[in-house]
Amino acid sequence: MEKNRLEAFSDGVLAIIITIMVLGLQVPAGSDITVLKPLLPVLLTYALSFIYIGIYWNNHHHLLKAAHRVNGAMMWANLHLLFWLSLFPFVTGWMGENHFATAPTALYGLVMLLAAIAYYILQTIIVTQQGPDSKLAKSLGRDLKGKASPVLYAAAIGMAFFEPWISCVIYVLVALMWLIPDRRIERVVDESIH
Repeated sequence: MEKNRLEAFSDGVLAIIITIMVLGLQVPAGSDITVLKPLLPVLLTYALSFIYIGIYWNNHHHLLKAAHRVNGAMMWANLHLLFWLSLFPFVTGWMGENHFATAPTALYGLVMLLAAIAYYILQTIIVTQQGPDSKLAKSLGRDLKGKASPVLYAAAIGMAFFEPWISCVIYVLVALMWLIPDRRIERVVDESIH
């Protein structure tokens, strides 16, 4: 399979995920601005998940651009990642509709954790394919953000059983940490183009 087919498929799935999330938003009855107040948790959760999908889309794009070729292991690892990302609309809606209650907030974190692990598996397969001395492997280095994210997600899951709002703060902090695309991989992609 060519890389562009894998990229196009993944882009399509991510576009559908975003579409499902936005279609899950209910239009309030009434035209007064105050009708939006009860929907604020839903809108905030949607915005956070939209940002997360954008982060995954951006970094996934750079990671696949840095790959030399696609193999079966990469295809399955990519599907594994897309599976966890496809659950974003469900956990987003559940957490928002229930105003950041314990179980939905913990499950949101679990899906985030499993998506992060799936991304790490995909990244590892691509690096293994290219070798430990490849430009991609060297650009990733110690991958502090990649290692910190699962730890923070696990902490947020645990915290959801005590103070769910702290879990939400952790989810926002992780998103902020990743908001700027991974420049290390971007440099490798730029070098391979020129």
